[in-house]
Amino acid sequence: MAKAGPSLARPSETTLNKSAAQPGQDAPDLRLFVFALFFIFGGITSLNDVLIPKLKELFTLSYAQVMLVQSAFFAAYFIVSIPAAAIVKRVGYMRAAVVGLLTMMAGCLLFVPASLSALFEIFLLALFVLATGITIIQVVTNPLISLLGNPSTAHSRLTFAQAFNSLGTTIFPYVGSALILASISKVDPATLSGRALALFRRQETRTIIETYLGLAAALGVLAWLVYLRRNRLAETLSQHADILKSFDLLRLPRFAFGTACIFLYVGAEVAIGSLIVNYLEQASTLGLAAENAGKHVPFYWGGALVGRFIGSYVLRLASPGKVLAFNASMVVLLILISANSVGAISGWSLLAIGLFNSIMFPTIFSLASEGLGPRAADGSGLLCVAIVGGAIVPLITGRAADLMGLKASLVVPAICYLGILSFGLFARHAVKTQATLTMASSH
Repeated sequence: MAKAGPSLARPSETTLNKSAAQPGQDAPDLRLFVFALFFIFGGITSLNDVLIPKLKELFTLSYAQVMLVQSAFFAAYFIVSIPAAAIVKRVGYMRAAVVGLLTMMAGCLLFVPASLSALFEIFLLALFVLATGITIIQVVTNPLISLLGNPSTAHSRLTFAQAFNSLGTTIFPYVGSALILASISKVDPATLSGRALALFRRQETRTIIETYLGLAAALGVLAWLVYLRRNRLAETLSQHADILKSFDLLRLPRFAFGTACIFLYVGAEVAIGSLIVNYLEQASTLGLAAENAGKHVPFYWGGALVGRFIGSYVLRLASPGKVLAFNASMVVLLILISANSVGAISGWSLLAIGLFNSIMFPTIFSLASEGLGPRAADGSGLLCVAIVGGAIVPLITGRAADLMGLKASLVVPAICYLGILSFGLFARHAVKTQATLTMASSH
């Protein structure tokens, strides 16, 4: 998935202080921390794909109910993104990163009372708090990595940083499957009730507690290390930017279409990733056990990692809009193959979607933002809010799975990718008029 979101506003004028380097020069130690942030928030986000089948089994949930995991998680983007920008504006990049990391740590620690209470709702609360911290981190990381070095190489640094995000989404599901899904019990929770059921759930969620406590410890250490470097950036903080004014950009057809496609893309990517484990467990696909199915999730996210390197070269040679349309058409084809076949073809065609997802988020983002000129920062804010698609589309897909079955439910993400294909064709030519249209409203 596109786990790295853009910044919401141009929070401050930022330079490196005298103890580091002058503006525009390299700051390798700070970049190392930013890469670590990309890695850990990408990995934790993809860990939801492993958590979903575990919670579905423990609480005997329908697909629609268990997709509330993604709804609780991605709702944070919609609710927290603009307040997160205000935090960055007020305290600066490095201190805001500490706030985000500590909030993520608090979310991880909430998995302890969630397990002890054996209540699904407390798990959802823990996930929302965890995602709140990730949202703050996402608001910090993208603009910060562009500041830490020569402006002429900002694009390559951001692409490289996003590769760390993809690395996290590839590694974490595999490790999470070994830690969490390996312990799925053969006892059917539907046969238990009352105290016996609560005790069973507490015992079965012990591995979840251990996993997220380990993450909390890692986040605490990283927060401390970032805090020690809080003064490495000399920032002149702004308190007067009107973030809500950015909504007037939705009057621009190209930008509005692109914002809708960010919503569709994140929603479709997360919906497919969330269903992979249950999908590969079916006898009509690979018929795998839960743990082994979970260990196949990295092929989905790993495909995106490989595709980013391939796509970065292809995008130099071809129109980004045409590349986007081609990739979206390939995903629709793979969905049709998976839904209408059995065995290995059905399973691996679904996993192959990750390869073609790779360039979609950054390409949609850049095409939507093209020609915005001085309003580019405002535009990035709305694009980040649109990541809330990850909360809504999986819920719709889960409901469709309950009504029609897993294979038939793939029609929901297929419709999303058709919308993205249309945007690629619509935006295949460069545009300059958006900058002209937004100049007057920027004053």
